[in-house]
Amino acid sequence: MYSVLGSILDTGRETISHNPLLFIGLSSVCYWFLLTKYTGQTSKLKHIAAAGSEMPVLSLLQAGAFLANGRKIITETFKKWDKSAFKFPDITEWIVVVSDPQSIDELRKAPENVLSSMIAFDQSLQVKYTMGERVSKNPYHIPIVRAQLTRALPQLVPEVQDELEDAFKQFIPPTDDWTSVKVVDTIMKVVGRASNRVFVGLPLCRDPDYIKLNVQFAVDVIQCGTILRIMPSFLRPLVNLLISNVSKRTDDAMKYLVPIFQARREERANSPQAPRSPDILNWLMDEAKEDELTDSALTTRLLTVNFAAIHTSSMAFSHALYHLAASPEYLKPLREEVEEVVSEEGWTKAALDKMVKIDSFLKETQRLHPLSSVMMNRVAVNDYHFSNGLFVPQGTTVAVAILPAHLNGDLYEDPKKFDPFRFVKMKQHEETEAAAKRFDMTSTNCESLGFGHGRHACPGRYFAVSELKLMLAYVVTHYDVRCKEEGVRPEDMWIGMTCVPNPKGEVLFRKRQA
Repeated sequence: MYSVLGSILDTGRETISHNPLLFIGLSSVCYWFLLTKYTGQTSKLKHIAAAGSEMPVLSLLQAGAFLANGRKIITETFKKWDKSAFKFPDITEWIVVVSDPQSIDELRKAPENVLSSMIAFDQSLQVKYTMGERVSKNPYHIPIVRAQLTRALPQLVPEVQDELEDAFKQFIPPTDDWTSVKVVDTIMKVVGRASNRVFVGLPLCRDPDYIKLNVQFAVDVIQCGTILRIMPSFLRPLVNLLISNVSKRTDDAMKYLVPIFQARREERANSPQAPRSPDILNWLMDEAKEDELTDSALTTRLLTVNFAAIHTSSMAFSHALYHLAASPEYLKPLREEVEEVVSEEGWTKAALDKMVKIDSFLKETQRLHPLSSVMMNRVAVNDYHFSNGLFVPQGTTVAVAILPAHLNGDLYEDPKKFDPFRFVKMKQHEETEAAAKRFDMTSTNCESLGFGHGRHACPGRYFAVSELKLMLAYVVTHYDVRCKEEGVRPEDMWIGMTCVPNPKGEVLFRKRQA
């Protein structure tokens, strides 16, 4: 996200230098478009309390302030008012935010034709332009990730473990001396390789240029989508042509992928009954229909899956690694758990299921450092009334503020403290194993919203958690780690609603000494 904002600024500078009159014209149109939109929305949402001024000009300016203080503003607003809902100015609109369990549950249960997750996603990233209408209208990759990828985890865990071992040795060579590692950049490369072992397999998953391309595709999508959001709809096709690099990234990706597509098609034609490797590409080819089977469509779909996987898992693990480096005393209990479990089960899915301390460490990190402080975005397809009387007009975006739940002192003792084994202890108070599972990282509920909640919760979370657990287990059993400044965790960056692990943060690694 840090690099994304830099890219957006670069795009603006390029536009100014190449055509200042065009930039001034577009800026003026965007300003009046947003001002008009805020004015119209403000009148429709007068009945909902606002975080800040409701005057259109001031609320538009306050939207910029949210880039620096969004988390603080939302958290303090809920504390100050103790209300179940309020609205805050995003860069393009007012967003209505709820936090009480009843409203969260209603949001979770509401059908897509009432409160739409897909419309919210499409609007946020301008999917029609950034990923294409196919992805927006036919997201057939989502059930593949949710069902087939999850079912195949017992087969895939050893493959991912093998890739992680090779990747860590390449990017963080074990040495006897302390070596400084730039965390976010390095972990993104590791996650890119491990994820693509499951997406496209060997040898492409180890091609550094292909991994770099997928990372850059995500940056381009967010950059382009952010700029297009502030444009009036009639200008978006033109502006997309002026600024978007997405088509170029797709063309570049096809140079790597088309030979693989051709080889897979030949295999299927020559040996239709032969078993196929369990990977995303094969499942896409199984499920794709008609024009979805073209080289360009399959390439876009693989880039889309990578977009969803690489950045989120990289951010989550970087947050966890910063905590481990700041508190290396937790290396020993984590090592003991991993070594005991692996000695019984090997590097398997069954072993991961038994790594409760590893799971708790990651879940506690997610509790304190969610990817965003506002999630579960929905757009009201028609006027909607919550059971508590809250009314949201058609077209309004509604979302959940997750920090009030994650930092709830009634649920968590000393809620702002990082307690890596918090959820292990909470499980011990449950009477049954089934009841204890609600504290697993993959479980979602109104108290744990890091992956969303309900039918639209992250479909790839079971794979993501397995990958994260394998990574943490590998690190604790093969390295010693510490912060450059002992005990001082690199400070997070909050950009609007997004929590970013410090992109400049470094951690010291050395080969495990004990």
